[in-house]
Amino acid sequence: MRRTPLTEGWSLVFAGRAVPATVPGSVHTDLMAAGVIEDPYRGLVEEDLRWMYAEDWHYSRVLDVEPAVEGERADLVFDGIDTVGVVRLGGAELGRTYNMHRSYRFDVTPHLRGGPLDLEVDLLSATAYAEEQMRRLGDRPRALASAPYNFVRKMACSFGWDWGPDLRTAGLWKPVRLERWSVARIASVRPLVTLDRVTLHVTVEHLDPSRPLTLTASVLGQESTVEVASSEATLVIDVPDAPVWWPAGYGDQPLCDLSVTLSTTDLELDRWERRVGFRTVSLDTSPDEFGAKFTISVNGRPIFVKGANWIPDDHFLTRITRDRLDRRLDQAVAANLNLLRVWGGGIFESDDFYAACDERGLLVWQDFLLACAAYAEDSPLWQEIEAEARENVVRLMPHPSLALFNGGNENFWGHEDWNWQQALGDRSWGFEYAATLFRDIVAALDPTRPYSPNSPSSPGYSLAQMHPNDPDHGSHHQWEVWNQIDYVNYRAEIPRFCSEFGFQGPPAWRTMADWMPAEDKEDPVFLLHQKAADGNGKLDRGMDPHLGVPSSFTDWHWAAQLNQARAVTYAIDHYRRWWPRTAGAVVWQLNDCWPVTSWAAVDSQERPKPLWYALRHAFAPRRLVFVGDDVVVLNDTDEPWIGSLRLSREAFDGRSRATVEIPVEAGPRSSLPIALPPSVASPPSASSPSSPSSPPSPSSPSSPSSASSSSAADILVARLDGETAVHTFAEDVELPLEPHPVSVSVARTSDGYAVTVTARSFARDVTLLPDRLAADAVVDDALVSLPAGDSVIFHVRTTADGLEEGLAAPPVLRTANDLRA
Repeated sequence: MRRTPLTEGWSLVFAGRAVPATVPGSVHTDLMAAGVIEDPYRGLVEEDLRWMYAEDWHYSRVLDVEPAVEGERADLVFDGIDTVGVVRLGGAELGRTYNMHRSYRFDVTPHLRGGPLDLEVDLLSATAYAEEQMRRLGDRPRALASAPYNFVRKMACSFGWDWGPDLRTAGLWKPVRLERWSVARIASVRPLVTLDRVTLHVTVEHLDPSRPLTLTASVLGQESTVEVASSEATLVIDVPDAPVWWPAGYGDQPLCDLSVTLSTTDLELDRWERRVGFRTVSLDTSPDEFGAKFTISVNGRPIFVKGANWIPDDHFLTRITRDRLDRRLDQAVAANLNLLRVWGGGIFESDDFYAACDERGLLVWQDFLLACAAYAEDSPLWQEIEAEARENVVRLMPHPSLALFNGGNENFWGHEDWNWQQALGDRSWGFEYAATLFRDIVAALDPTRPYSPNSPSSPGYSLAQMHPNDPDHGSHHQWEVWNQIDYVNYRAEIPRFCSEFGFQGPPAWRTMADWMPAEDKEDPVFLLHQKAADGNGKLDRGMDPHLGVPSSFTDWHWAAQLNQARAVTYAIDHYRRWWPRTAGAVVWQLNDCWPVTSWAAVDSQERPKPLWYALRHAFAPRRLVFVGDDVVVLNDTDEPWIGSLRLSREAFDGRSRATVEIPVEAGPRSSLPIALPPSVASPPSASSPSSPSSPPSPSSPSSPSSASSSSAADILVARLDGETAVHTFAEDVELPLEPHPVSVSVARTSDGYAVTVTARSFARDVTLLPDRLAADAVVDDALVSLPAGDSVIFHVRTTADGLEEGLAAPPVLRTANDLRA
């Protein structure tokens, strides 16, 4: 097998104009490089590029290679074309493409006669094609009424989303190459890996079926060899002492080289190589006294999923490098995550993404690519969806991080609640994709992995029997919070597994200033980069009962980020408290694809928002939290947490009111609620904790019960083995918080600054926003609440000098207190 990359020498022609083209690449990145358009992420530029939706594009280069020799075949391979294309070589049409989520292979042997040939790819408007299919098949409901993304197999969020731009890309977005081979080649390998065995199903494409062939598989010094008598062969390797792969927080992630070679008697014809991990994964959706479970187990051990949803890390996919993915996934691990859900409106993620997750122990939940829409079950859409599903299941199988295939995002929920049924009549809407096609493909090709039909969905029940978003059954999405109701309502239900929930906040100040500069939140630039319906109104209504709504833009920006962090923390603390009844919390979302106000914890310029620090705290292996009338000891480690829990009620100025010591023993991987003693609960608890058999009532941060005027200036502090939690008895808007509660000292270090903050009075959510001073400045922690007399040292990494004064005061040093000033 000889593989020749075809990455050089491409040009892009549009509207009679030619520019150099990069492959892999996109029309937007090529036009930016040529100076034809400005960066669509900056300011209002996105609005100026709507003309590109209707444009057709022409890629071309010269292919000058020697003819195929006798007995040799030459294939032209496109790993990804975005999206509706016509491929020609020497003027002859090789084929047409309709799907960016699959590859294409063309036999070009007859066309290689010696001498140069024009290799051309015409990319037609995906919008025009989708509109044509919509007219042919009949319109169907979708989240974006004006963008017919459900009629073309293209990344749905390419048409915009409530966090993303509407740019409708086109291009050769994955590698192109020429493959020359003789006798036979390995067409595909399906490795089924368990704890002690690898079973490989290999498909071979023959040119000469009479030639004897041998397949040899090897891993960890063990081999299996078979003679190939047809196009299909199976090899089995037993590896009784294989090292076990574990998710982050549960053990190591050993990866082993697995190879398959195809040979004749005297020549190696082709080779397939991957790294695999030995482990098992399962999904328990069995019924119980509360409803139906949704518990992921790895190697037989149930896992509390600490996760985040993942969207494409850049709207321009070809700019997502392995280095960038490494940085982003390092941030995920540092935030104590153990799972990323690849959302169904994006892409089947790259091998680089999966390899990076393999190495870090990040489990991956991979959606099939149906999102928030009804999809026709007609030709050619059915055939395209089936082809992409089969190809990507096989492509992703070697990765131990891949834990779950899921049939799509919010399709079942949409059918039940979003007025689809009246609009659809008797037309198909995609149920058979999720309920039958994807299920059967996974069962046939990769039975080592579980499948869930949708997120959310209620396993074991038809749509007529159980609402797909019932919190007591299977996976659940909680979007009433954010859209309609206050975040204290997160605690009105006990979901079995919450696979989407979240709250918005603006990006880092530096990111906003560089890409979406605005004077206030109503600035047209700021509003273009706020894609959620009534997003700013929801931000204001969300912060109003907790922090108030500041009048200055600087304070509003800080309050919005703080409220985002608090809302998500409030939910996670509740979900973790109910383990194992609640088996996972997957926040929306980890990352951004452009500069925007969104639900992300890390903005598009890779800067962590306060939410990222909140996730790291909320998902910490050991944590103390106040939930309802309890202090909860959360122990997500393999060792028991034994010690003396100290609970103290004290005034904001540090005066002690009451103290109690409670011996605790929280078992491994457990959640231990402890009722607050009346001596420290101020005022005393009016009711006992909710029974695990019933959902709790919504409770505000002022629980265990409403604060009296005499206790409003008190806090409750829990301490255990260096872990601290602080509880207030009222919302910030009702608290007499000292506006300037801290003293600060700043010292230069070898890589930045050490900022020591000491509380004179109770200081809530002490945070540094150092990017306001230097673009490269990052702080190691944030959102630290300090009882009077306590101190914390923040470490700021930066190459900038002279920041001592700026780091010691607003708008860089912030607390919740200063919003009361």
